[in-house]
Amino acid sequence: MSNSSGNSNSGNSDITVVHVMRHGEVANPDGVLYGRLAGYHLSELGRQMADRVAEHLASRDVTYVCASPLERAQETATPIAKAHGLDLATDERLIEAENVFQGKTFGIGDGALRRPENWKYVVNPFKPSWGEPYVDQVIRMMGALNAAKDQARGHEAVLVSHQLPIWIVRSYVEKRRLWHDPRKRQCTLASLTSFTYQGDKIVSVGYSEPARDLVPAHLLAGARPAKGQGKAFGA
Repeated sequence: MSNSSGNSNSGNSDITVVHVMRHGEVANPDGVLYGRLAGYHLSELGRQMADRVAEHLASRDVTYVCASPLERAQETATPIAKAHGLDLATDERLIEAENVFQGKTFGIGDGALRRPENWKYVVNPFKPSWGEPYVDQVIRMMGALNAAKDQARGHEAVLVSHQLPIWIVRSYVEKRRLWHDPRKRQCTLASLTSFTYQGDKIVSVGYSEPARDLVPAHLLAGARPAKGQGKAFGA
C-alpha cells in the first residue's frame, strides 16, 4: 500500500486512517523544557499552524478528533474539530513523555547538565534514564491509536500529541530501534504522521508537513526527511 497521508478512504469501511499531529509552536520565551507542565500555550505562529492544518484536513473524512490534555495540544486540535463540526475528545495517553528535566533549560554548558547532581539521569540513553521508558510510551500511544481507529472505523481520525511519543510509536510500527538521535526525528511542528489500518492492522505509515512554510528554518534542520517518507507493510 502506498503512502496514506494524502488519500481519502470515504466509502471503504475496511480502511481507517489515524493522523497523529504534533502541536504547533509554543510561546516559551525562557526556552525551558516544558514537558508536562501546565500553562504553556500556542504562540501566534502556532495558532497559524493549527489553522493551516485544519484547512488542509477540511475536505477529509474526519469523524473523530482527540488531543493530549496539555493546553498546546488542545489549542492545536480545536480548529480541526470545529472545521468538522465535532466535539474535541481528550486522551491522557497522548500526553508528552515524562522528563526529569522539565521546567529547566537543558544543555551541557548553560543548562541542567552543568550540574553534577543531574548526571545520573543521563547514564542510560537506551531506556532512557531521564524519563518515561520508551516501551511505556509505545504501550500508551498504541492504545490511543487503536481506540481512535475504533472510533473512526471506515473514516479518518486526528490525534494531537507531542514529538517524542509520536516518533517512538512510529519507530515501533516501522520496526526501528526505539533509542535514537533526537536531532533526526522526522516530526516537525504541526506535522502529520498518518497510520493506515486495514481492519485492525496497520498496513502503512505516511508523513506530511502541511504547515512547513510556517516552521522556522532552524527547527526544520533537525527534522530531515526519513527514507521513503513513510513505510508500507505486507499483508
